[in-house]
Amino acid sequence: MTGLVLMGLLLIGFSWWSQPSAEEQAKKMQQDSIAAVTQHKAELAKQQAHAKEIADLKAKQKADTTALFHAALEGQAQEVVLKNEHLELSVNTKGGTVSKAIIKNFKDREDNPDVVLFDDKVQKLNFIMSTKEANIATQDLYFSPSAQTDSTLTLTADAGQGKSLVIQYRLGADYLLHMSMKVNGMNGLFAPNTKFMNVDWTDKCRQQEKGFTFENRYATLTYHKVKGGTKKLSEASEEIDKKIDDKIDWVAFKNQFFSAVMIAKHDFSEEALMTSVPQEKGSGYLKAYQAKMQTFFDPTGQKASEFEFYFGPNDFRLLNRIEKESTFNKDLELQRLVYLGWPLFRIINRWFTIYVFDWLSKWFPMGVVLILITLLLKLITYPMVKKSYMSSAKMRVLKPKLEAATAQYNKPEDQMQKQQAMMAEYSKYGVSPLSGCLPMLIQMPIWIAMFNFVPNAIQLRGESFLWINDLSTYDPIIQWNKNIWLIGDHLSLTCILFCIANVLYSWMTMRQQRDQMVGQQAEQMKMMQWMMYLMPVMFFFMFNDYSAGLNFYYFVSLFFSAAIMWTLRKTTNDAKLLQILEARYEENKANPKKLSGLAARLQAMQEQQQEMQRKREELERKKRKL
Repeated sequence: MTGLVLMGLLLIGFSWWSQPSAEEQAKKMQQDSIAAVTQHKAELAKQQAHAKEIADLKAKQKADTTALFHAALEGQAQEVVLKNEHLELSVNTKGGTVSKAIIKNFKDREDNPDVVLFDDKVQKLNFIMSTKEANIATQDLYFSPSAQTDSTLTLTADAGQGKSLVIQYRLGADYLLHMSMKVNGMNGLFAPNTKFMNVDWTDKCRQQEKGFTFENRYATLTYHKVKGGTKKLSEASEEIDKKIDDKIDWVAFKNQFFSAVMIAKHDFSEEALMTSVPQEKGSGYLKAYQAKMQTFFDPTGQKASEFEFYFGPNDFRLLNRIEKESTFNKDLELQRLVYLGWPLFRIINRWFTIYVFDWLSKWFPMGVVLILITLLLKLITYPMVKKSYMSSAKMRVLKPKLEAATAQYNKPEDQMQKQQAMMAEYSKYGVSPLSGCLPMLIQMPIWIAMFNFVPNAIQLRGESFLWINDLSTYDPIIQWNKNIWLIGDHLSLTCILFCIANVLYSWMTMRQQRDQMVGQQAEQMKMMQWMMYLMPVMFFFMFNDYSAGLNFYYFVSLFFSAAIMWTLRKTTNDAKLLQILEARYEENKANPKKLSGLAARLQAMQEQQQEMQRKREELERKKRKL
């Protein structure tokens, strides 16, 4: 502690001593202002050049397209609607792609009955095919609709002289849309080695939930590699035109609870470019996404380029079922859009939490489900918790004997001998201090697994419980309009309750540890108390933006942990426990061969230490005689 204080004083003193003078500060501010203006001008020029480059490219694409599709470049854009009980899609006849997606029966953050996943203001999809002399860009073409029903649509762009581009849509029973695209009568216009067309997909991911910061953590551009496994771009930082070296079969523009996914039957080739740019809070958007890819194209028109689109919720069970409905016969692993954590935690969530959660949610409201899951986990881990507590209780009742056995080792240089003497004393009574550690460590994966599961459980979205209006986002008791550093613009009640429960549990844990510590260890424990109380404060700053469901689970879990510890303390008879240990001591003393494992190693260590001490004393006596 003295060292930490001195280091702090040294840092403060050095910072004060090395700060620049007023003249130096003014000069630096002037230099910084000039540099900032210069950087702003450079960035503005870069943006203007980029905008001009895009405009020139679009103009060239349109000019190229003009060479083939004279009649299809003019027309009246109209919206054709495909719908079922789960989804409503608007297909624009200009461009021939889905311009708006509405997911039904999920309220948005403004309490509207349906969620608008995207619209034509922010979402664009363009297919580009290169002929010998020109490029065909679908975004510039007007298509004529035919064969239109609620679930089917055919769009045709006429190039004259028997040449055309045809797009067909078929909407399934839920959230899957099938699309095929092919050209007719245009074989001679393409180079013989043409096998690919370019796909350019852009979108701005809408903020769908109340908590921008929390939702933004789970919004990410995700893609699936053909050889297996998913990857994603950074949730927090900007990534522009990141090159993907693997073949991929789908790319998803994902937010916390909903995704737009584009699946290619014949894969997207290597060297796709992916972009994700975080948006400002208050803009109404989380990320700006873009995917530039290449996929199969048959210039003869004998084989269509086929795609499937998933516009729907990130529901683990639903995504499993959707994959079975796909006609591409591929292992898509769409359920990976629901992030369940690293492999160990994913296994816990995949084969335990989801099954229990699904079964309980059939009978109880979601808040009760969280309580029941907590109780079930406590029941499963109770034998380990009890074992851990009893190990501590044994050390507590042996404390007077340990103090007596180590009274001679009070000097700083005797601390190793003191520790060895303590361990040897434990071994005599058949007590292992390590036996209380492993059970507690086993519980940690469950905590971390729930940390990954609860924020991704769409079943909690919009569900109320007690004072909580929505378990999937924060529950404010106070809100204000301005962000405060580390706190944000609200105070979450469940986060406060979680931190209070954490303080209570930390106090009980420290008390239990202090009761079993000997000599200087107990004094050091008092010095460390402030760090233990500081941890809940740190948790408050971390979890104030987190979902009420997760904070409520941690609050209930810590409350039950404290209750179990209190109950064990009240039901443990220290005198009877000491008698059992004394009996074991006499048994081990009468039959030393029974010692095994850690106890035997500790006894061997003690004997070795005693032999070394005897040799040192004998050597000292010889020196004194000389």
